Amino acid sequence: MAAKKIRVLIIDDSASVRQTLVSVLQSDPEIEVIGTASDPFMAAKRIQDEIPDVITLDVEMPRMDGITFLRKLMSQKPIPVVMCSSLTEQGTETLMQALEAGAVDVILKPKIGAADFLAEQGARICEAVKGAAQARLGRRSGALAGAAQGEPRKEGRLVPQEKLTADAMLPPPSGKAMARTTEMVVCIGASTGGTEALRELLERLPANSPGIVIVQHMPEKFTAAFAKRLNGLCEVEVKEAVDGDPVLRGHVLIAPGDQHMLLERQGARYHVSVRPGPLVSRHRPSVDVLFRSAARSAGSNAMAVIMTGMGDDGARGMLEMHQAGAYTVAQDEASSVVFGMPKEAIARGGVDKILPLNLLAAEIQTEDRRR
Repeated sequence: MAAKKIRVLIIDDSASVRQTLVSVLQSDPEIEVIGTASDPFMAAKRIQDEIPDVITLDVEMPRMDGITFLRKLMSQKPIPVVMCSSLTEQGTETLMQALEAGAVDVILKPKIGAADFLAEQGARICEAVKGAAQARLGRRSGALAGAAQGEPRKEGRLVPQEKLTADAMLPPPSGKAMARTTEMVVCIGASTGGTEALRELLERLPANSPGIVIVQHMPEKFTAAFAKRLNGLCEVEVKEAVDGDPVLRGHVLIAPGDQHMLLERQGARYHVSVRPGPLVSRHRPSVDVLFRSAARSAGSNAMAVIMTGMGDDGARGMLEMHQAGAYTVAQDEASSVVFGMPKEAIARGGVDKILPLNLLAAEIQTEDRRR
């Protein structure tokens, strides 16, 4: 018996964008597009006939904007929604509102006729829809995720690209014991559902918390708006990382979208390296890259936390951190929007402790005091 396909409704005022999204999504054998709509009013009528598993929703549309429709939808008939936006400053600010409104993920609006865009984003769009279909809306107040992920396109279908490991960016840890430093560094990885989970975690941390570096799967430019939003809510200082930024107590660095972030050490101090590179675990930034760099540069001076997200990015890197002496923690299934990344890390044997979201901040503080 064939597995049930994920039924998707596309809402976008551009006919060419609707056509491109249909083509991309229908290329995946696990997805079925049940219909399209040019505005929320047409979509509402379509939903009366058949409720989709996932909706892709444009931000700017005539008669009613996407955020207004999203809020109405979540208050009346919650359905996993993936927002579709262009890379504009206004668009990034609007998508921050989608966090509170209940969006599960965000994808970049397809560039019509741009083969390079589809090569980078075609599979990302499909995975965003699959992740949204797994999301448990009752466990969240809103979430946003995204990442540059790519698989090439051939003869109208997506052809799986070789799935690279962190070897593509840096060699494995040497296995040598790492000298202890006076400061602990915390490395965090998250994807689908991670933005609101990270907000909850960081809001619980005091201003004197250990330095934190984060990879959250999210497209370029959106990470700056996300960091700015968190900075206004938290006692710790939060910013989008820039190459060479030091890792300091009371500060949080978030990897910029479409760039890998590595932890590096100079003497007893840590800083980050932000650099381009291939997709690793089909993501850029990749949690595996950050975690491997921490295993190499920090060893037992580090703590790793892997949070809600689809896929297995971070599982290999967390095992490497665990083997290098780092303390490793995974978010539990009950509090995860999608229990993919934590589940894979646990299965590989790289997790020391499993905790619900509301206890992760306290665990960071406990580990900090223990040192």
